[in-house]
Amino acid sequence: MICPHCAQSLLLKERPGNRCSKCGRLYAFDPKTNPLGLNDLRVVRIASALTDRGQLSCTAGQLWYALARRSLRESHGKLGCAVALIFLGTVVGILGLGTGVGIAQAGGLLALLAAAGFVVAHVMGVGRGKPRIERSSFCTVSLARWQIVYGSLPSGILDDARYPPRREGAAQRTLVLCRDRSIAVFLHNAGLDVVSEPSQLSGDGPVLVLHDADAAGVLFAHWARGAYPGRVVIDVGVPVGAVFGVRKAVPVRGERPGADVVTSLKSLAASGELSAGQVKWLERGWGFPLVGVPPAKLLAVVTRAVQQAEARQDAAAVGFLTWPDQPGDQTAPGGRR
Repeated sequence: MICPHCAQSLLLKERPGNRCSKCGRLYAFDPKTNPLGLNDLRVVRIASALTDRGQLSCTAGQLWYALARRSLRESHGKLGCAVALIFLGTVVGILGLGTGVGIAQAGGLLALLAAAGFVVAHVMGVGRGKPRIERSSFCTVSLARWQIVYGSLPSGILDDARYPPRREGAAQRTLVLCRDRSIAVFLHNAGLDVVSEPSQLSGDGPVLVLHDADAAGVLFAHWARGAYPGRVVIDVGVPVGAVFGVRKAVPVRGERPGADVVTSLKSLAASGELSAGQVKWLERGWGFPLVGVPPAKLLAVVTRAVQQAEARQDAAAVGFLTWPDQPGDQTAPGGRR
């Protein structure tokens, strides 16, 4: 690997204890021991791209997905292990045939069977979509290591675990409801009025609901529509249709939903809101997280939704959406036709 401090190429024996033997300085991540294969230079590069070179502040959760995205595509079945086992099994089996030792032959056969298991696991994508390091561990352990070495988080990255709560007396009339702490912090920092729990909602203005494109997220959006009678509740997404089957949208696989959730999903399929393929995908625990949406795109979508909701609210307040009141009255507001 390349030392992030002196830019020298280091062999494994030249970097004991995450310390460069050439410049003597510590670094945070070693690709040989890090679950995501990270090195410090890659973290800096990805953080810079995520934050648009510092133009936009993002959160630790968003950085986790950006760094884990490559590994989420990969199967946990290692072809390298299969090749090694095939070689070992072949050699042991040949030696066993030559010497007539049955134990050697059995050992060679077992090695070949194990190799076949690795190949099958790789082809079937076993483990694909499962993070090599969980988001919580990345934020509390990996980034803690980074802070020890460098004294702060990567440039442009916010600590979403310690961010202050919602502003009191915020002037925004439209509230964004988002249970993902990382995204709530990201939008809050961008100047939007965000709450992470339904109990924090106040006022009577429009509510924009943000959620993951998974089984729980889809049903949360439906719950929110019925939980606030008299208020305008808008499902901003992430919609399942925007990520299902889309190659660039690398999903995450979690726990399979319970039977009651599956029943609710099937009812949505019956109403035409979800396709049968989407329901099957959600049933298997697949989903796409909000933290996976490119930050600039997410901010643009939410900002536009807030502006549209408030424009409609203003129009309704002056009667624009209900004019004309009586049939045949074609006079526009202000006396103009």
